[in-house]
Amino acid sequence: MAALKLCILSSEIVPYAKTGGLADVAGALVRNLANLGHDVRAFMPLYPVVRRNHPDLKPVPGAQRVALSIGDTEYWFSLLSITYPKSDAPIYFVDCPALFDRELLYTFDADEHRRFLLLTRAALEGCRRLGFAPDVFHCNDWHTGFLPLYVKTLYGLDPLLAHAKTLMTIHNIAFQGVMSSAAAPDLGIGAAWSLLDPGDMARGVINSLKTGIKHAHCVSTVSPTYAREICETPLGMGLQATLRERSDRVVGILNGVDYEEWDPLHDPHLSAHFAAQDLRGKLINKEMLIATANLKISTSQPLIGMVTRLSEQKGIDLLFDALPELLHARDFGLVVLGSGDEKYTDFFAGLAQRHADRVNFITRFDEPFAHLIEAGSDIFLMPSRYEPCGLNQMYSLRYGTIPVVRNTGGLADSVEHFNPGNGHGTGCVFNDYDVPAVRWAVNTVLDWYAAPHSWATLQQNAMAKDFSWSRQVREYEALYRLMISA
Repeated sequence: MAALKLCILSSEIVPYAKTGGLADVAGALVRNLANLGHDVRAFMPLYPVVRRNHPDLKPVPGAQRVALSIGDTEYWFSLLSITYPKSDAPIYFVDCPALFDRELLYTFDADEHRRFLLLTRAALEGCRRLGFAPDVFHCNDWHTGFLPLYVKTLYGLDPLLAHAKTLMTIHNIAFQGVMSSAAAPDLGIGAAWSLLDPGDMARGVINSLKTGIKHAHCVSTVSPTYAREICETPLGMGLQATLRERSDRVVGILNGVDYEEWDPLHDPHLSAHFAAQDLRGKLINKEMLIATANLKISTSQPLIGMVTRLSEQKGIDLLFDALPELLHARDFGLVVLGSGDEKYTDFFAGLAQRHADRVNFITRFDEPFAHLIEAGSDIFLMPSRYEPCGLNQMYSLRYGTIPVVRNTGGLADSVEHFNPGNGHGTGCVFNDYDVPAVRWAVNTVLDWYAAPHSWATLQQNAMAKDFSWSRQVREYEALYRLMISA
């Protein structure tokens, strides 16, 4: 089949800048789509961290010192480029010091919306100057939510861009890019203001993500279950009605996993490697994790791990009552790596102080330790209130570390509840968002651990799962082709 011309816009892309899963997905799409033979170009801001770490960026001829007005302010941007690792795809960085030379990727500054309006406009202008006519613009999260509207309005008569299809991908609907309606002149769409949501305008706001949802040719999100949840439940965060209006164009595609980084057979952060056929290395990693965490437990006792952002979304509130009860009633160890809200860090710090022999809590970013937790734990706990996709449960499956997850979003799509009777399943899945459900789930998986034959079957099932990007990217490829043919 013919190669596609694809333009991906994202506010962050690994390995250049990252605050969350958006960067991982964007990077994986660039590499894997390019390696399928498609012509992929990606645009992101040139943040100071990128400038410092990549002095080899090259100026793009014909795209230097380009003037672009946003509202009553004239900005100047240039494009610098680099080839994405292990691919031939160019990444174009939008260099606009007036907007992007800030140490944080995201700010609460009054011109925050202008920063990403410029990214979006610069990508469109960049395509024009490169003579690149995308078949599909792939927009990611609110930062690029106005591009579908721009293709309809400002660039609606441009022979190079007007025929492009637009895909709006929602990575986390909680972040919508809401701004004052006073910012409407900054959009530069003149009389096309009428295409903005009239209800929002009457309330004095403009919603970037909602604008993208309304005007994109198709909307996707990062798991099939999350796609249903945001259309049908309060997890739509106020955008349920807008999504239901487009329900025939809303699809969920589960994120993939980078097994070059997350595979116990060759994980660069581990000193002992292992695979499903030989789990001796997993036991060595468990010994190392116990020692590193200063726990006073044996390798025969179950060890539960958590690597998480400490926020309400992650279900930490449920653990306030559940974990103290479980630690009193059952004999297991717990290692937690995470940072976030103070009330959650205080909870885990107190738990570790009261149960110093069995609980360890580290509140910092530590990539090697995160890999050791995945490799050395027996069980991985993810009691999320909602989870658009989640990656740690998929990492855990690969490492034979049994995930305990709530039946929501990507957790529901990637973990199948284990049935000891027939030996089917890959983890423990609970439904209700309450303390008794968490208590039941942890007790259940601890009981499975105590039955060696069932546990061995469960580990083998888990490690056999394949969520590689080389598989998942085919779903995006099929979606692009469907959009073009429609």
